[in-house]
Amino acid sequence: MNSGFPTPPPGVFDDEPPGWTNNAAAPSAASTHAVKPEPYSPPRMATPTAPAMSETLTQRKREMLKRCTDAAQQLGKPVLFGMTTSLILQSVPLPKDCDLNATELHTVSDSHRTRIRAVVPPTTPHIWKPLSAAHNARINKHVHALDLVHTWAQLAAHMSLESLVILGDATLTAIARKPSLSGGRTADEIYQDFVRQVSELPKFNAKATCMIALEFIAPHVDSPMESETRITTTQYGLPRAVTNYTVPGATFSNGAPITLDLAWPEFRVAIEYDGDHHRTDKAQWRRDNDKRELLRHHHWIVLIATAANMADEPSQAELAYRAGRQLALRGAIFDFTLTATPLNELARRKRRKSTGAH
Repeated sequence: MNSGFPTPPPGVFDDEPPGWTNNAAAPSAASTHAVKPEPYSPPRMATPTAPAMSETLTQRKREMLKRCTDAAQQLGKPVLFGMTTSLILQSVPLPKDCDLNATELHTVSDSHRTRIRAVVPPTTPHIWKPLSAAHNARINKHVHALDLVHTWAQLAAHMSLESLVILGDATLTAIARKPSLSGGRTADEIYQDFVRQVSELPKFNAKATCMIALEFIAPHVDSPMESETRITTTQYGLPRAVTNYTVPGATFSNGAPITLDLAWPEFRVAIEYDGDHHRTDKAQWRRDNDKRELLRHHHWIVLIATAANMADEPSQAELAYRAGRQLALRGAIFDFTLTATPLNELARRKRRKSTGAH
């Protein structure tokens, strides 16, 4: 174990799998361990369950499309929408701390001369000079949405670096899930093209921030909370995790492969993010139980993260500590930190290290 890894107060963690030592590099048959799932608790009738993220995105898109169509018809010509409007029209989750009003209709043009502004319903015009290089999406004959890569870059000046990384993950996933956008590319190829396209854009506001964010975004991410969980582990010094990792030789009874939200395959340690539906949906709860029982037999340690673990910095630190401790017990060497390091500082250190600067 890294000598810099802090020791917890006595009795805080009693979850070491038997047979493990600090320098263990691979699990033994006797070292099987997984987090014990909580008993299923059906939702109370008086408390409606939150809709799945896909349902929320679909409803939001439907409502926004109607408003955008009304605006375009009022103008009497097709309209290109960008910023948060483009995200909604293309079913991408909105960033949490964006300083734009997502209820407004944001239009895009390449110059002040061609700005689009409607009065009823009102629209907010924006200038995006690299517009000629964008491959925009036709939503219907009246409404077009700015290329998602350009939308991500356009929004960079309106949110924190962490939110920009999370939005980058979500953008990659949205592109991968739409055949018209993915064009037969794999998720990794989409990521590589994303990096290339942003890098080749001419100078724009917050491009430097985008270049930092590109170092931390990842493909194969199913939800913003999974992104937030991954960022947390990165900020506390844990090795970079593999996203949506397919476990070799592990399948459900129907033959479907078993995947893990965040995984360190070399050490068989993983984090699964469980949203509310994992608790309130009985079928999902049983599926999770079956999955984690099978992973236990494959000698994986699976830690469960929920919204409570992301609620504040102490909770995030605790999750990072738990994951880091299990990695260290299984032989991982890394520099764990007691406080979260900002992503821009991590990027600066990485650049200094690559150039040999001290």
